[in-house]
Parts: sequence; structure tokens; C-alpha cells
Amino acid sequence: MPFDRTKVLAGLRAATKNLPVSSEQLESIANEVEEELRLDGPEISSESIGVAVLHRLRQVDGVAYLRFASVYKNFTDPADFAREAKMLTKSTEPKPARPPRPVSDQN
Repeated sequence: MPFDRTKVLAGLRAATKNLPVSSEQLESIANEVEEELRLDGPEISSESIGVAVLHRLRQVDGVAYLRFASVYKNFTDPADFAREAKMLTKSTEPKPARPPRPVSDQN
């Protein structure tokens, strides 16, 4: 898929809503992600975009990182938040999204 700067900025704005992150910081993140991924060619995977955004949000604001990760990684359980929050305290890089969990037919 081609890089969609508008979509990236919309995701960043949603993740940073009501947090002390400036528009300039969001523009900078979008610029950095676009420049980094431009080297990969015109078609970029959504996974590459998501990981690049997460890497930068992690450095800017932990809550914004968790918000973005919850959508990007398709969190379906509070334990997903806890696991990701624990990872914030480690020095490892964000992992790619995992496939959605199957919906159980049992209710």
C-alpha cells in the first residue's frame, strides 16, 4: 500500500488526544516514518508503518504508545494492555501486530 500521511496523522492524533503532545511532534513523527519507509519503495506494508509509529510514540509518550498499540495490535483483553505496559519498561523494540483472535461461539 502507498504511504498515507493523512491516515498516519489521524492515528497519531487519536492516540495523543488530551495528552501533552504537540502538533509539531506529531508532524515530526509522520515525517520521520515517511522518510524511513520511503527507502522501502512505493508500496509499504501496514505492519512496517505501525512498527515505525510505535517506535517513535514509545519515545514521546507511554500512554499514546499504549493507545496506538491497542488498535494496531488488536487488543481484545485487559491482559493485552498489561503485557504491553510491561514491555514499555523494557528496552526492546515494539513487535509487529499479531493476527486477530478468533471469536468464540460459546456465550
